Amino acid sequence: MTNGRRAVAEACDVLLRDGGIAHLRPLRPADREALHELVERSSERSAYLRFFTGGRATAHAHVDRITGDRYDGRALVAGLRDRLVAVAEYVPFDNGRADLGILLDDAVHGHGLGTLMLEHLAVDAAEHGVRELVAEVLAENQPMIKVLRDLGLTVHQRFESGTLHVSIAAEPTPGLLAAIEARDHEAGRASLARVLAPRSVAVIGASRNEAAVGHKVLRNLIDGGFCGPIHPVNPYATEIAGLACHATVPDGVDLVVVAVPARQVLQVARDCAAAGVAGLVVLSSGFAEAGQAGLESQLLMICRTAGMRLIGPNCLGVINTSAWLNASFLPHCPVRGCVALMSQSGAVGAALLERLDVSSFVSVGNKADVSGNDLLEYWEDDDDTDVIALYLESFGNPRKFARIARRVGRRKPVLLVKSGRGESGGRAVRSHTAAAATPDVAVDALTRAAGVIRLDSVHELIDTAKLLAQQPLPNGRRVAIVGNSGGPQAMAADACEQHGLTVPELPPGLLTARAAAALGNPVDLTADATATEIGVAVEALAACPDVDAVLIVYTPPFGDGLEETCRAIAGATKTAAKTVLACVAGHDDVIDGRVPTYAFPEQAVRALAQVVHYAEWRRLPGRPVPVPPRVEEGRAREIVQAWLKAHPDGGWLSPADTGRLLGCYGVTPVESIEVDGPEGAAAAAERLGLPVVLKATGPVHKSDVGGVRLNLATPDEVRRAYLDMAARLGPEMTGAIVQRMLSGGVEIIIGGVNYPAFGPLVMVGAGGVPADLLADRAFRVPPITDALDMVGELRCAPLLHGYRGSPPVDLSALVDQVVRVGRLLDDLPQVAELDLNPIIVTPEGAATVDARIRVAPCEKPPSPLLRRLR
Repeated sequence: MTNGRRAVAEACDVLLRDGGIAHLRPLRPADREALHELVERSSERSAYLRFFTGGRATAHAHVDRITGDRYDGRALVAGLRDRLVAVAEYVPFDNGRADLGILLDDAVHGHGLGTLMLEHLAVDAAEHGVRELVAEVLAENQPMIKVLRDLGLTVHQRFESGTLHVSIAAEPTPGLLAAIEARDHEAGRASLARVLAPRSVAVIGASRNEAAVGHKVLRNLIDGGFCGPIHPVNPYATEIAGLACHATVPDGVDLVVVAVPARQVLQVARDCAAAGVAGLVVLSSGFAEAGQAGLESQLLMICRTAGMRLIGPNCLGVINTSAWLNASFLPHCPVRGCVALMSQSGAVGAALLERLDVSSFVSVGNKADVSGNDLLEYWEDDDDTDVIALYLESFGNPRKFARIARRVGRRKPVLLVKSGRGESGGRAVRSHTAAAATPDVAVDALTRAAGVIRLDSVHELIDTAKLLAQQPLPNGRRVAIVGNSGGPQAMAADACEQHGLTVPELPPGLLTARAAAALGNPVDLTADATATEIGVAVEALAACPDVDAVLIVYTPPFGDGLEETCRAIAGATKTAAKTVLACVAGHDDVIDGRVPTYAFPEQAVRALAQVVHYAEWRRLPGRPVPVPPRVEEGRAREIVQAWLKAHPDGGWLSPADTGRLLGCYGVTPVESIEVDGPEGAAAAAERLGLPVVLKATGPVHKSDVGGVRLNLATPDEVRRAYLDMAARLGPEMTGAIVQRMLSGGVEIIIGGVNYPAFGPLVMVGAGGVPADLLADRAFRVPPITDALDMVGELRCAPLLHGYRGSPPVDLSALVDQVVRVGRLLDDLPQVAELDLNPIIVTPEGAATVDARIRVAPCEKPPSPLLRRLR
């Protein structure tokens, strides 16, 4: 801004406690008139509580001051339906301290806007060196006192002469993040309540033509039994499907379904905004998917300004079976169940809806506004939803998705199919980590950390959702397999082993044998087994304390036939507390509404394995985030910023800068000396002590191009190695480093990448020259709370504990470095790639003998402390 005025962050839309939408932006001098109007609308009491005895006169003078050229504070304003309704500010007055103030329109008190603005101010203040925000509040101003106390920051207060002196530490705390997430959840749910459980619905574009989309939506609403008013809107008709038709949308309708051509949608949205509509479902295509991103942006702006949530455009509609709402144009009637379903693809959504019984279904289409994150917030508290299933083609804010899904997943399983697993483009010049840690690997690590069940196909999603919707979670991995077909049962046992499930021996005497060979696990009752015998065996296995899940494998028409056998299974499992599922050859179904059946044994086991792993994640206790000592985050930022100032396009740090940056996080590479010629290399070798290693500094993959020479025992060998390397590499060499030769130990790689969308990802694996060949790796999203488990996942992990006579190494030193690298990547999004390869881990410690770091300019990632709509 001009005249030295400092802006607070950037403009954004935010959700209020009641589900309304406000627009936050930095204060501008041109806001003077609107602020004076705000003061005039404020009651005398509000002005008194904010400005004490000065009242409105002081308020008007303050407006002139904060919109003037000499104002040295930082302020933001809030708009609601195109009217400025609030201003909040802090003004530094002492080293690290600032005065805090806020004025709200009387009409928006109690909506959470004040708290939201204070959150944004507190984050901004901390980022600009303010350690303490100070406010003076009249003792009678209890609402403001409560807001400050509940903010989530450390608050100290002192009462003097009727005034409460409040001091707020601007440093963010875990309590602030928890409070922000709770407030965000409340606002997100409120914003969708009138959209997904509306009291009234209008269909704009309703038609008498039975083939038209608008007619199909209207017919589905009527036939589905929606209990509230249904308003067809068509200026050219007086009655459609027996309902009186409206020329324009009536005032106060909760949900409007729009089925008109794209060119008419903007005007329709404006009409809905004027009528006070809560939400739009825009079925119309012809927006961003058709190259009309500008048209879609205009639609979103109209909805945001009016406080309307937008589903779509280019979608199928919404369904809520508990509200008897079918506001879609799908040809089939949804069946009520407990699975909440969201799909970014209409075709996939339609296919899922035919196979799953749902509590609700939302087709988000282009996902201009309402996204999976919003729906997770709503479904978390939805009593009719037990399982959440998502089909995504893209993430809007993946880090926020992970935070929400982790919380929701502790109560309800979240299933995800995300398309776009492949990655095109060469990686020849990328680091080992960047070549391995693809965006899809990042999605895997992100979802794993959040407890999300990521599935490879829509078919797997259906299979897993069926099991979760109908059966309790298993308490372990022990599976009893029982049935009438030896071959399919053996296939089921093989699949269990493949997926990490166990098929244990059963206690003696548990079952009465038809034949001696039938008493193993799998329990083969043979093709002659009657329905009653199968039922008795299932009941006994479900009651066995040595079994966590029972898989029934039945091949019809043997025994008493399909119908009789299913009745026996239903009776045997009626009171079972264990997880029970069945493979009924050729049949995907549900027995008695409770026991899911699968056509093939591998299909059943795959679904069971997903559920077992989810149950194990849910039982894991929360782990505190380790805080590495001796972290110099500020100095590290200075190193990165200085490099990017000198190299605006980014690049690989020099060995010296790499060492300094790692040193800020307590990761110290072995001593290295940079050299630029053979004589310097020989002198460095004598200084460090022979034997030494010579490495070219230019190439990313040094070993691949002859840029590493090991075990050089004399100064003359070092000279010749330098000359030979220079002749081989030419200008690409750029120089070299000399290090003392280390021997023994286990070679490990620790690396990391930062993706603009997904954030940081840390890798640990078998290191050295064969790192890419062995591909023995584990990945995590920082902050890393289970570094020991991460290392333990490696196939080479036994080498670290001592293998065939070798001594165990210092595992704690390696784990410590993993945590430190995670912290570095989390703090510094400009670190695009990092490779520590190899780290030589010995009984004495973990020594990094080669390190590469690439930095790149990047946008600041969205802060979890700033509530905002994407």
